[in-house]
Amino acid sequence: MGYIKFDKNQLINLEYSLRRELLRTNRAGAYSSTTIVNCNTRKYHGLLIVPQPQFGNDLHVLLSSLDETIIQREAEFNLGIHQYANNVYNPHGHRYVRDFESDPIPKITYRVGGVVLTKEMLFSSRENLVLFRYTLVDAHSPTKLKFTPFLAFRNVHLLSKANIDANKKFVPVKNGIQVTLYDGYSPLNLQFSKKPEYTHVPDWYYDIEYTHERLRGYDYHEDLYVPGFFEISIKKGESVICAAGTKEILPGGLKQKFAAEARKRVPRTDFKNCLVNAAEQFMAHREKKTEIIAGYPWFNVVGRDTFMSMPGLLLTRGETATYKAVLNSMISMMNGPFFPNVVFNDHIEYDSVDTQLWFFWALQKYAEHLGDTQKVWKEYKKVIQLILNAYRNGTWFNIRMQENGLLYAGEAGHALTWMNAVIGDQPVTPRIGNPVEVNALWYNAVMFSLEMARNAKDNRFISKWKMLPELIEKSFVENFWSEEKGYLADYTNGDFKDWAVRPNQILAVSMPYSPLSELQQKIVLDVVESELLTPRGLRTLSPKNPKYKGIYRGDIAERDNAYHQGSVMPWTLGHFAESYLKVFGKSGLGVVKNLYKGFEPVMQDYGIGTISELYDGDPPHTPSGAISQATAVAELLRMNALIETFGKKK
Repeated sequence: MGYIKFDKNQLINLEYSLRRELLRTNRAGAYSSTTIVNCNTRKYHGLLIVPQPQFGNDLHVLLSSLDETIIQREAEFNLGIHQYANNVYNPHGHRYVRDFESDPIPKITYRVGGVVLTKEMLFSSRENLVLFRYTLVDAHSPTKLKFTPFLAFRNVHLLSKANIDANKKFVPVKNGIQVTLYDGYSPLNLQFSKKPEYTHVPDWYYDIEYTHERLRGYDYHEDLYVPGFFEISIKKGESVICAAGTKEILPGGLKQKFAAEARKRVPRTDFKNCLVNAAEQFMAHREKKTEIIAGYPWFNVVGRDTFMSMPGLLLTRGETATYKAVLNSMISMMNGPFFPNVVFNDHIEYDSVDTQLWFFWALQKYAEHLGDTQKVWKEYKKVIQLILNAYRNGTWFNIRMQENGLLYAGEAGHALTWMNAVIGDQPVTPRIGNPVEVNALWYNAVMFSLEMARNAKDNRFISKWKMLPELIEKSFVENFWSEEKGYLADYTNGDFKDWAVRPNQILAVSMPYSPLSELQQKIVLDVVESELLTPRGLRTLSPKNPKYKGIYRGDIAERDNAYHQGSVMPWTLGHFAESYLKVFGKSGLGVVKNLYKGFEPVMQDYGIGTISELYDGDPPHTPSGAISQATAVAELLRMNALIETFGKKK
């Protein structure tokens, strides 16, 4: 049995099994996702979800699901499962599931009478191709397998409805068929490692229900198209491969292809390997760019998240060449001094103040890893100066350095920091003025740039910027610090100071260069630990605050209102850990180790083998949001690296 495994009692309990989801991705930005019993509960679930060049490269669900049926002595046992209205499930394939494990790839074992069948799934690392391997482990009479594909051919954010425009024709291909439901789509090729018997009986299946969408306040009923079914005889001990992809392949090599792909997978034999496996799933190489997908199943590239997650996802695994490729890809998408905040397939948004400053932190970690600031300065000086000068002189969204050296940012209707949830056209936490983490990042960026310039003996840059750090440091303390309260204001605007206790202030401690004294750093750490720390990260708002929302549930507005008002963000734990070790040194190692190890049970919950986007602020800290988040996985990996580094210190 593997590290991640579930037994019969867990699997047949739908309340348990439908809350645990699988994710597999390739390096071209495509993915496959469903629950551990293969019942789709989201519109974002599907077995083959791929970018469609003809539709702006948006992700589209081609193959939604694939029902398998065991046939013996003319009796049929359907292993599939779909949910319909009123909590009705049909068929009831989960009743035959006996075992699930995921090392290194997902494997489900079914038992029907004397028949034992295993199903393994993997996604091709480079192609838009998902492979399923079925092995008849045991059988006492002639056995056939029947395969019924459910097709959607729709945008991942929308739902399919029965219509007369769907093309119900098919094209025979080697050991299978090719189907293209609508003009402009990539074709779907369904092929097998041995020749099947195909019966074409096109039909629609109506009102399949997605529970998660209903709970999230979205449309949740879908009609799926079934072109027909395949039948294949299978002998005891034999394996059959089913392939679903956008290009026709030679089925004769499917068994070898499956085995070769399986060998590439990182074994999920322990907690760290699960994180390493998850880290690889965020990488995408497309259109000559190397990018980091911010999270699955609904995020694309988010500039802020890219820079925040790079050190953990890549440097902890020694992926320096990929790291540089990501940096250069992000630079190629700059608009003036701004990196892309959110990348949509038809446009890019640049409305962020901190994304540019996280770039400096990512560079800092890169230089630290290389042990060479001069090389980094030489290569990225132009971009560094472009950003610093724009922020100093003033740029879009009223971002500008004030006379006191602090950064001001914000305009009505825009949420420029990472706390950017919006209801209607109104930001939930607008934070116009001087956000504390923005200025902590700003101080660190200026200090790091001067460090590089001094090492490179760039006197022109030094003379222009050397007077600023002392001014920023002095103004930072005067503006944000309260001796009486013992922590930092979350943001200020003129005479107004917001004293909500939020995790943003931890960055004033965790950054390599901090404007705070050692005593102030410890005091900030104490209040963050006291009011915000949970086993899953830091709450976005203290429970003592009347605006605190401890549960992330409800429709879009309710969830957006809770997103940064109490929800726990796992990525913050990395910065808490770094701050803790910075303040307490090796004596703080035990606390950080316990926090890291405390995440291990998560490997078998929600998005299995990975870390979710957020957790409830209230115990038991139920997971929610995206099932796999780049910043969360990255900071857990970085925590592990910090533990290993401090563990070696004398």
